[in-house]
Amino acid sequence: MIPAAFDYARPDTLDDAVRTLHDGGEEAKVLAGGQSLIPILRLCLAFPELLVDLGRIPELRGVREDTATGSLVIGAMTTHHDVLHDPLVRRHAGLPATATATETVADPAVRHRGTPGGSLCHAEPAADLPAVLLALDGEMVAAGPRGRRTVPAREFFVDYLQTSLAPDELPVEIRVPRTDAWGFHYEKFSRVAQGWAVVGVAALVRRDDGHIAEARIGLTNMGATPLRASATEPALAGAGAGPAAVVHAAHAAAEGTRPASDLSATPEYREHLARVLTRRAVLAAAGTE
Repeated sequence: MIPAAFDYARPDTLDDAVRTLHDGGEEAKVLAGGQSLIPILRLCLAFPELLVDLGRIPELRGVREDTATGSLVIGAMTTHHDVLHDPLVRRHAGLPATATATETVADPAVRHRGTPGGSLCHAEPAADLPAVLLALDGEMVAAGPRGRRTVPAREFFVDYLQTSLAPDELPVEIRVPRTDAWGFHYEKFSRVAQGWAVVGVAALVRRDDGHIAEARIGLTNMGATPLRASATEPALAGAGAGPAAVVHAAHAAAEGTRPASDLSATPEYREHLARVLTRRAVLAAAGTE
């Protein structure tokens, strides 16, 4: 199908991009890697009057460490491929979570063009990275006419395909805190290789003296937005790291969720998957699978 006509701008600096997006009004859209937006345009499901392409802005690419906080900062326009192969990501103790989930994103062609900033801002509930960022207590930094602001992941995703970004704001970077003492595992079930997650679970576990001191669990595709397993996390705190305790806590993984019914699964099946995958992910993250 042929998309509707639109104007196209490709600014060279972040300031120019912010100005262009603001001047374009509510009918302007940001183009990152294009792996989500281009198919929507071809299907005539969106009708922007202006596309603002961020591909020429070097300050939106790359990975660096914030020495003041110890967090790693990922430029919003860094491709999935570059995140996976960045030497800082490979040796930083807090980033295996991001790298592991990034490896499951679609296929190599998509990972060479797609970006974490674009994926997070698209806010598809079946995408892999939103639940991981939520479990990591990560942050998104946005820029707009009123300056920059930092949005915690728990406040960033507000509804299906909706974030807290204003229409004239664009993503600048993703900030991921250090999790040196934590184990991580991302467990994903999909109908076909390289497909969307039917359900996914991102588990971070911090052990102390043979027990689970703290756990964070992000759920993929268990509602209109990524969710934390709010009943399972406290049930794991102080519990043993063995299978019996983890199975008991994982039984509550689907509490408070509202999974959809579609061609891939019923809500009941997704709830079952959430329990099973949470058990697997927690045991793997705790190193006791």
